[in-house]
Amino acid sequence: MDILENGRSENIVWHSHNVTRQWREQHNGHKGAVLWLTGLSGSGKSTLAGAIETQLANLGIKTYLLDGDNVRHGLCRDLGFGDGDRQENIRRIGEVAKLMVDAGLIVATAFISPYQEDRQRVRELFEPDQFYELYVDTPIEVCEKRDPKGLYQQARAGKISHFTGIDSPYQPPQNPELHLDGLRPIHDSLAQVIQLLQQRNIISIAN
Repeated sequence: MDILENGRSENIVWHSHNVTRQWREQHNGHKGAVLWLTGLSGSGKSTLAGAIETQLANLGIKTYLLDGDNVRHGLCRDLGFGDGDRQENIRRIGEVAKLMVDAGLIVATAFISPYQEDRQRVRELFEPDQFYELYVDTPIEVCEKRDPKGLYQQARAGKISHFTGIDSPYQPPQNPELHLDGLRPIHDSLAQVIQLLQQRNIISIAN
């Protein structure tokens, strides 16, 4: 078997299926899309992603939540937190989200995903109306005070290295579809997300 430079075999060919994304979307009653929540640890992105999933499910919309810690229990359990492993972690999540969007789901993801280049690579996997970057903007001082997992404290003590915001950078999105204030009540941010999905014709909610 011949292997190309990117590690793939030249004998691997994409197989198109009879049941298309468009068919699934028509039967689901909504389009597939990914809501990519990014922000510092403790910014509130996981809480918001959970609220989004619950709200969409209550509306009868087919949805799924990909959470950073959960994914590292299985799909990405072999990865560390150095730059290379972080990039591979985001690449894998992007590919999984792409499959879910192809299944007609609205996928909410909650990942720090600190580098603009990595987030852009994921964006490029999708059609323009499928990917929505949501920046949960919360000051690091507030994130440290919340510190729900005690990670900032460990990072400050030198027990955790490559921790975003402490000894590893975070590059804020330049043009996110939504710039959310992480200090506002969660229901305010949730309302903005639902409004975005309606405005972009991803979902339609009957009055």
